[in-house]
Amino acid sequence: MNYLLSALRLLPLPLLVGMLASCHGGASSEAEGATPPAPPAAPANPDQVTISAAQMQAAGIGLGGFTRQSMASEVLANGVIDVPPQNIVSISAVLGGYVQQVKVLPGQHVAKGAVVAVLRHPDYLKLQQDYLQSRAHVRFLTQELERQRILDVEDVGAKRKLQQAQADYATEQAAVRSLAAQLAQLNISPTRLAATGHIQPTVNLITPLGGYVTTININPGQFVNPQDVLLEVVDRSDLHLQLKVFEKDIARVRVGQPILFTVPSRRTPGEVLHARVFLVGKAFDNDARTIAVHAHLEGTDAANLLPGQYVAARLQTAGAQARTLPEEAVIQAGELSYVYVRTAATDSTATFRRVKVRPGATAHGDVAVVPLESLPDTTHLVRQGAYFLDAERSKGQSTEE
Repeated sequence: MNYLLSALRLLPLPLLVGMLASCHGGASSEAEGATPPAPPAAPANPDQVTISAAQMQAAGIGLGGFTRQSMASEVLANGVIDVPPQNIVSISAVLGGYVQQVKVLPGQHVAKGAVVAVLRHPDYLKLQQDYLQSRAHVRFLTQELERQRILDVEDVGAKRKLQQAQADYATEQAAVRSLAAQLAQLNISPTRLAATGHIQPTVNLITPLGGYVTTININPGQFVNPQDVLLEVVDRSDLHLQLKVFEKDIARVRVGQPILFTVPSRRTPGEVLHARVFLVGKAFDNDARTIAVHAHLEGTDAANLLPGQYVAARLQTAGAQARTLPEEAVIQAGELSYVYVRTAATDSTATFRRVKVRPGATAHGDVAVVPLESLPDTTHLVRQGAYFLDAERSKGQSTEE
């Protein structure tokens, strides 16, 4: 180093200045010839993601629009499918007897007036005999009364005999009418019996209501009493809901309110059916402190319901219609929530963009949403698979970084 400094001192000053200038000029040329660095690329839209058609199918992406439903407050209630009392008939024997034949099976449909069973008993024969004898006695008393009237007109007979004949005739007429009514209750025609004189050994049990046989409590050879219920027939033409609403909720229930209900025993237990309140009870069940609420069924699906089926119901008590989406379609991200909309689609790809929304009330798997930008009802929204899209969007951002 000392040697280099000594050599530089020996050089002439003009030559030393030229060497320094030459070195400085070479450095400047190299700096001017270097390529300036490219500006950083603009980042992609962080709210947008594009996937292939195969990915969309594999992930089960489901598209659709908003649904509108009442996100009102609800009253939960349990109950059963029921029919009015006048649509159920319990068939019993007017007089005790032995079952000779059962003509129906449980679940069978029967028309009004159809024979459902046949009974036999000696008392049936005796009643028909008494009716025929009483009618014969009435004919005799009619003739006797006519004779006494003639004698009374001719002032031959005593008044007492005429009065006795009138009393006997009236008494026997009452007996005939009573026996005829008893025969009619046994489904034996008094007119036919009087015309033919044929005493039938059996009586038919007839249903006064058309419907389905729900219960059969008899079999051939069995003796039945008048208080026994032999069969039951139900007319399903007027099915309705009978719900039990607790005391704390009954003040919010009104006639005309819609009801959404499910029947767990159906083939599709989650299917939502509809009804409407038509009667609110006015007395409490003292044991459970509930009030009965009745509702008419709506829609054609109600035709497949059966009396006695258990139902879980939600009474819609108040509220307005709101835009709703399934809860799985709404992505929670801290204080914000997002949904995905499809912005473009080809045969091979689809592009989606997430949109901020404000979630509202939730009910039975749906959530009310208010988009923070204008979204028409025709927007293609992701109703299924939103979390897959959100994962793909996040993955794309990580790759870029």
